[in-house]
Amino acid sequence: MLSMLLVAVISVVVIIISSAFVEMLSSVTSLFSLHDLASFILYNKLGRGQREKVQQFMSITGASEKIAIQALKSSEWQFEGAFDIFYSHPHVKSVADTRHLEELYNRYKDPYADMILADGITLLCNDLQVDPQDIVMLVVSWHMKAATMCEFSKQEFIGGLQSLGIDSLEKFRERISFMRSELKDEYKFREVYNYAFGWAKEKGQKSLALDTAIGMWQLLFAEKQWPLVDHWCQFLQARHNKAISRDTWSQLLEFARTVDPALSNYDADGAWPYLIDEFVDYLTENGVMQKGKLTDWSYKQ
Repeated sequence: MLSMLLVAVISVVVIIISSAFVEMLSSVTSLFSLHDLASFILYNKLGRGQREKVQQFMSITGASEKIAIQALKSSEWQFEGAFDIFYSHPHVKSVADTRHLEELYNRYKDPYADMILADGITLLCNDLQVDPQDIVMLVVSWHMKAATMCEFSKQEFIGGLQSLGIDSLEKFRERISFMRSELKDEYKFREVYNYAFGWAKEKGQKSLALDTAIGMWQLLFAEKQWPLVDHWCQFLQARHNKAISRDTWSQLLEFARTVDPALSNYDADGAWPYLIDEFVDYLTENGVMQKGKLTDWSYKQ
């Protein structure tokens, strides 16, 4: 009889404990989804330094904890690589606050047109603590897919900031160093270079005004050094003095990348635009030769 009573008591205790456990589990899962719980466990497995990096990354990008960890892990915990991964994959970008973007746009837009024009861009540069002539503003325009120099439509401005995960001026400032670093990437530099032609030319024109082209080349090749850029600009002013075609613009980058300054590997029978062939003749006539080959077409440090 006693044993039966003991079994009954134990059964009641087990039921009470089980009910309490189920209730506790329900309360926990009401606070955390399985996804959140997994992220919590993953985060707490990280070292202190890694957790600090996750918090910094989340603060800068607005990314979730899970995405921050994924990006940092994929880049071996290097910020530059993690930012590159984050901004190169649209599915991991945070959704910027549209209301804040509208406020930013209204701060810079022209009072008489629904666009950001030269004065607004100057104010934006002041807020970003960036010189309007800084090449990073070309990269900003590239991200915004701006059609014209010194102009941002509302769609270009807001769409560009959303694609970068920016919803505040503070975040915009923080992204500047990332956008500047993008020029170190060969592929992205080429993209920005080719974009610059359409961005800088006058509306309705097929070619780029010579003075504008020279200014753009000096800006771009100051970032990615080409020893012959000054000779090229002098040649154009002395011999050409006409607008620059898109073909010449794009082929010059290939010429600068592949032909060494001494012209030792230049192929006179290659499919270069006539203007580049004339430039080679100009260099030969004037004895402009560089010693050695352009084997390390590196970026300015």
